[in-house]
Parts: sequence; C-alpha cells; structure tokens
Amino acid sequence: MPIATVNPANGETLKTYEAMGEEELERRLQLAEATFRTYRTTAFAERARLLNRAADLLDEDQPEIARVMTTEMGKPVKQARAEAAKCAKAMRWYADHAEELLADEEPAEADVKDSGASRALVRYRPMGPVLAVMPWNFPLWQVVRFAAPALMAGNVGLLKHASNVPQTALYLEDLFHRAGFPEGCFQTLLIGSGAVDDILRDERIKAATLTGSEPAGRAVASTASEMIKKTVLELGGSDPYVVMPSADVDRAARVAVTARVQNNGQSCIAAKRFIVHTDVYDRFAERFTEGMNALTVGDPLAEDTEVGPLASEQGRGDLEELVDDARRSGAQVLCGGERPDRPGWYYPPTVLAGVTREMRIHREEAFGPVATLYRAADLDEAVLIANDSPFGLSSNVWTRDGAEVDRFVRDLEAGGVYVNGMTASHPAFPFGGVKRSGYGRELSGHGIREFCNITTVWHGA
Repeated sequence: MPIATVNPANGETLKTYEAMGEEELERRLQLAEATFRTYRTTAFAERARLLNRAADLLDEDQPEIARVMTTEMGKPVKQARAEAAKCAKAMRWYADHAEELLADEEPAEADVKDSGASRALVRYRPMGPVLAVMPWNFPLWQVVRFAAPALMAGNVGLLKHASNVPQTALYLEDLFHRAGFPEGCFQTLLIGSGAVDDILRDERIKAATLTGSEPAGRAVASTASEMIKKTVLELGGSDPYVVMPSADVDRAARVAVTARVQNNGQSCIAAKRFIVHTDVYDRFAERFTEGMNALTVGDPLAEDTEVGPLASEQGRGDLEELVDDARRSGAQVLCGGERPDRPGWYYPPTVLAGVTREMRIHREEAFGPVATLYRAADLDEAVLIANDSPFGLSSNVWTRDGAEVDRFVRDLEAGGVYVNGMTASHPAFPFGGVKRSGYGRELSGHGIREFCNITTVWHGA
C-alpha cells in the first residue's frame, strides 16, 4: 500500500512518501534503545514539563493540524479541531496524575510481617521501547492516548501509523521533538504493514499496542505471543444502544444520531445497533430517522458539514456490500442506502430496520454512517440482542429505572456501560473491550500501568 495523503473528498493525491529502508529502521531502533536507557531515569516533574509543553504546542497548532487530518481522512474540520483539543487535555491530565498513578504501593503491614520481610513495596518501572500500530480514524487521539501515558511512565514509543495519514504521523514526531523530549523518545516509522512483523520480533521492542481491525490484531497478537511480549489490543466494535420505555425517548433519539455519525460513522465506539423496546420503538424510529435524514453531508472543510466522506474507496465499498446484503435479505431502508452521484467517497446516513441474524450486518461492524434498528419485547430480549455480537467494546442504555440499570451493568458483555448518554473516552476512565474487541486497557491508571514492569521489592528482616 502506498504511503500517501489522498483527499477522500475528491480522490486527489496530495503527498506521497517513500517507505523507510532497513538502514533507517535500524538507526531508529538503535536510537530508541539508547534513549530509553537515560530517559527512564528522568524525574516525573521533567516528563510532565515536556508533556505540558507538547500540549501547549498542540493547542497553538490546532487549526493547521485539524485541516491536515480532514484532508487525510475526511472528518469534519470542527470535529478535527475537537480531537486536537482532546489530545492536549489528555496530555495535561497525565502530566498532572502520572506520578500519583505510578507511586510505590505498600502492602498491608500484617502481610509484610507474615512474609518475613522488614519492608516490602510494589514499584512500577518502565519496560522500554513500545511499538504502537495505530489506525486512521482518530489519527491524533489514538496515538496520544498511548503516547501520553507511555512517555510519562518512562517508556519510549515507535509509531507505525496507518499509511493514509502520513502527514499526521510525521507531525506527531515533530510535536514531541519541538516540546523538548530527547531525540528518540517518540519516533514515527513510515513503513507498510508488511514490515511490522520483523520489528515486533526485534529484541529491542519490549511490547506493542494496536488499535485496528481483527486481522491486524490477530497478526500482532500471534507474533507477540510467539516472542512472549506484552500487547494491548483495541479492535472493532458494534456497540448496542438500548432504549427502554422509561427513557426520555426524544432525547435518546437526538443523541443517537450523534452517537452513530460521529467521525462520519467511522468510530469503534460509535453506537451501531439500536435496540428499542416495542412500546417506544415506533416513536424512536421516526425521530431517529428524521434526525439522520436531516444531517448535512458535504465538504468536510466546511464549518456546517456534519458528515463528510469515508476515508477510503475500499471502506465505502465494504459498507455498501453490508447494506446491499441486508436489503436483499429483507431489511427495510428507512433513509439513505444509495451512493450519491458526486466526487469523493461519500455515503449517506442510512437507517435499516428489520435486521435479522442471517444478515452480515448483524455480525459484522458497519464502519460508516449506517444504523440498524431492532425491536425488543422486553429487557431480557434487549440484553439477548445486545450480547448477540462477536464484539464487546462499549454499550449505551437509556432508562430511568434503577433496577434496569443494575441489570444492564451486570449482564451486558462490554468494556463500558454508558447510561442515558453516548460512549465517549476520557483520560480518567479505562477504555477497552472484551470478546473480539480486544484485551487490555488504555487511559486512566489501568492504561499507564499496562506497559510497566510491576516489580515486587522485598527487604529481609
């Protein structure tokens, strides 16, 4: 796959880059290993100073980098600016909290005495160079939510970004360099996916994190397991959005539109399957379809655009296949469902009803602005439909009934349950999934500890 910026709004190739050769990759691996030896000894205060400086620079660069993201992968420019702001916020959060999150832990005095020790503690130590294989859909955020905690923990990072966002990838390396991080703390590797296996096998790489597709996750996990290296995987999602009779149905329908089409519908944590109790199904379906149909689809650089093009022609083709398969199998298209006659890789906001288990879209992730509606007779059936998915990233439930909330939190197979609101990541809360959505956690204290050597220190009496 070429490493190039291709504007999804018109298909125009804006910039192309040569993949790094073996000699340059070797130089960067050597640099990462050497830098780690000294960077790991820096104080938290110094790391925080550098990360806060990176956040300040990112705020200054926000208009420019937002435009780059939009021209590389098509997200509306207002959303691109919000992504940049969110990254700066996460950097500051980790700069403020990392030392506390990684503070030494002292076991209970009785347990220390029982072990025969005079003193014992648990210390979090950095592991070394970590390889990050990242996707294009949130080209800044996906990287920063790894890089901020990793750098604050004393690790160094090597980024293999998606091949269609090279300018964003290079910007990230430059950002950390301008902030004053030592050379080699964060490096971008302009390489194709075929080079990942060899890098992961290199003894200097101590761990890896990947956000992306199931096939990519399997490949990285397979090699990492063979090499006995720690990995964190965040893969696909087909999040349920459950609406019960006690909910504010009109508000649930309004939020549902945003929950489905954020980032042009290309988000792992976007709500995709809308499971509505039969008592309020018709009302929700009408309001939701009206909202989806009213969205402004257009040039992602225009301030009033709510839905831009999909990031690639292949992605649009994959989405069309899912919709066409559902339609042939009897699904009703309540809005959208037809490719527009215009340049670029656009696909309209689409709502499908009457989806059954036999349809591909019931089992596969629809990565674009396509929603599926399900009618549930009661809470039991809602939970059954919600869990009838190979994925388990997050979930959304709308109800004012406390007993129903308890039941959903207990029984939904997902890494998050968001009640009366849409899923959104925040640096203070752990993020990740179960089943084929991956394993491990990013963000919060759980995320920063994923790539630490959790060390027991025991002192004899």
